[in-house]
Amino acid sequence: MADASFDVVSKVDRQEVDNALNQAGKELSQRFDFRGTNAAIAWAGEEGVTLTADTEERVVAALDVFREKLVKRGISLKSLDADEPQSSGRTYKISARIKQGIESDTAKKIAKIIRDEGPKGVQAQIQGDQLRVSGKKRDDLQSVQQLLRGKDLDVALQFDNYR
Repeated sequence: MADASFDVVSKVDRQEVDNALNQAGKELSQRFDFRGTNAAIAWAGEEGVTLTADTEERVVAALDVFREKLVKRGISLKSLDADEPQSSGRTYKISARIKQGIESDTAKKIAKIIRDEGPKGVQAQIQGDQLRVSGKKRDDLQSVQQLLRGKDLDVALQFDNYR
């Protein structure tokens, strides 16, 4: 019998992010406290989001509205990387990015956690922006998933291809 395995990945459903962005934009246009502040949210490229408003407080509040919508859609806030508000002329702007994939240093850290604290006989290989975890027993793999869920890592982890 071949070893059982699963992949540790960090991906975000782009459609859910798009829905959250559209809901946040609608709320910014309709809410009373955002009237007259020119608050707006829009895509900036493939993985970027730009928030703009007339005051620094309103652009930070718009970011909070977007975060709230992401949480309601089941997207971890660890996958949102937002900058500090910046003044550009008369408006304030926040640039944010949707993080996908596991960076190599984070992948090495996760592999080390599995090696040090995980059950014996479980291996982790880094494959691009994901990790493949394999072992003889499925129970060991499930304990590795519980171990990784319990750790406070700076990426949102999902587990795919459990075989």
